[in-house]
Amino acid sequence: MNVTVQWIRTSWTKQSRGGPAAALRNAAPVGFVLPAVAPSRAHVVRMHERDGFAPHGDQEDLHEVDVRLRESDGRLLVLPRVHPWYAIPPRRRRPPAVPLLPGQWVRWQLNYRFSSLAGRQDWSYWTDTFNIAHGPVDGDAFLSEPTVHVDERGPLR
Repeated sequence: MNVTVQWIRTSWTKQSRGGPAAALRNAAPVGFVLPAVAPSRAHVVRMHERDGFAPHGDQEDLHEVDVRLRESDGRLLVLPRVHPWYAIPPRRRRPPAVPLLPGQWVRWQLNYRFSSLAGRQDWSYWTDTFNIAHGPVDGDAFLSEPTVHVDERGPLR
């Protein structure tokens, strides 16, 4: 499968829900310049409030990225996975998989809110942004507007 994947996870706690910390979080990029990545790998960027939302890049195996990728009739079908325990915000009806022609790319965004299993820790939050292209793209491709943008972010309260 000829695919280019960039996965960005931005995570925070209630300390970044308002004020200057929220402004910093909301200003975090949703696309980065791509490093040289092997075909079976994804460019993964993590940003967290404890680091002032500074990006930390790495590479991971494509199978570690929580997105379903499948080729059909010359198109790449893209659908991020959402596990049942990631229930907040509720996702009663999800959009269908996005079909991409060669050279096209999608930016798909989801967000989540979690509490500890025992309820003893504060809420934590994250946003996942998947930038996925059918085939190779220029290193700065994910800095531009996507062919398709799917925004599944909901209210986190």
